[in-house]
Amino acid sequence: MPRQIAAVEMPPPTTHRVLAGELDQDAGYHIRRSRGTDDWLLMHTVAGAGLLHGADDQQLTTSPGDAVLVRPGTLHDYGTDPATGRWHLLFSHFRPLPTWLALLDWPEPVVGIGRVRLGAEVDDRVQQLLLAAARASRMAVGRPELFALNGVEAALLWYDTRNPRQQQLDERVLRVMEHVDAHLAEDLDVPALARIAHLSPSRLAHLFSAQVGTSVMRYLEAQRMELAARLLEMTGEPVAEVARRVGYLDPLYFSRRFRARHHVSPTAHREQHR
Repeated sequence: MPRQIAAVEMPPPTTHRVLAGELDQDAGYHIRRSRGTDDWLLMHTVAGAGLLHGADDQQLTTSPGDAVLVRPGTLHDYGTDPATGRWHLLFSHFRPLPTWLALLDWPEPVVGIGRVRLGAEVDDRVQQLLLAAARASRMAVGRPELFALNGVEAALLWYDTRNPRQQQLDERVLRVMEHVDAHLAEDLDVPALARIAHLSPSRLAHLFSAQVGTSVMRYLEAQRMELAARLLEMTGEPVAEVARRVGYLDPLYFSRRFRARHHVSPTAHREQHR
């Protein structure tokens, strides 16, 4: 097996709040910071593989879709995995806000180094967020650090959905929920949504109920009624138009379903919020 090239001792980077970027390195990439840094380091593998060494000679390989999170004060000894010869990664050095601390509790296969593995659905979202954070770090527009922090925080929230220490949402269920939210005005049923998830209708129904705590159609109606309530509060659109925008062609039936959920008629709900 090829061996990793000797590490180059590096000083810690200068990080005020966040320092984000993108690297695409060959087999010669190997960094060492014996005392680590006083910030957190997030590294998300896009392609190839990285190889990290712990203080007790443990090793950790990170593959596409993997993210590693290095705690402050932890040895930095990482680089391109010689078995692949390439490591394309997105990285962020950051100083977390107090509200982020719960998002940093990752399983640690190596002491001080957490890892979360993403599926394709979440991986695509996280990559876009980290790329946006990297671009924001280079911008001279507005408040670049705050733009970058927003991207890193959103990425951490998505990592949290795949953290084994938290309740994980199946990516197929996530796909259905996002489709529902984007198509509330359309005629949706379980067979149509099952095709979106590439599942049988019965399998989707069971999986959705187990993960979300309600049936697919009850979730759909709840989302429609919440949007209808916001439209009634914030617009002057007729009740019939609000009904159409949330997928009900019969305004009378919509009013009955709205009353069943909110305990008042659509008109009364609007009057209460004027």
